[in-house]
Amino acid sequence: MSVRPAAATTAPPPGPSLQAPALARRMACWLYEGMLMFGVVFIAGYLFGTLSQTRNAMDNRHPLQAFLFVVFGIYFTWFWAKGQTLAMKTWHIRVVDAAGRPLTQPRALGRYVLSWLWFLPPLVAVAPFSLPAAEIAVVVLGWVAVWALLSRFHPQRQFWHDALAGTRLVHFDSAKR
Repeated sequence: MSVRPAAATTAPPPGPSLQAPALARRMACWLYEGMLMFGVVFIAGYLFGTLSQTRNAMDNRHPLQAFLFVVFGIYFTWFWAKGQTLAMKTWHIRVVDAAGRPLTQPRALGRYVLSWLWFLPPLVAVAPFSLPAAEIAVVVLGWVAVWALLSRFHPQRQFWHDALAGTRLVHFDSAKR
């Protein structure tokens, strides 16, 4: 009869699962994030308009877009470095680095810049053409669908901007922690 030492019988606690949440759940989170961003845009736009004394919505359009790009960058970088945005908490999704560790601020910023791959390619493609807004929306939404579906070709089912940034979305249930 052999007796095992107590240390050998206890397995180390399992690390967080690095499995990607289902695509439908990630896209639902993405849409919810978009709705929450309306509040961020409203507050930032009001602040910009007040500080710049802008009276017409088309005045200072490009500086406003640059300001919103910076505000979005601060918002996402801050929350991603903490692990989750408000929408990600609702959908039990967390962003981590490739090894499952929390993101650093520089990695979160890199993920933010690369996340613009959701929108920039179609916007650059339609820029030379004077298309109506409805047609631009169709092109952008079509690209968003293609970009989301391309995650099916990633070995871990991650979005490609996450793969390029060295990050991943994982299931996270705070009730179990």
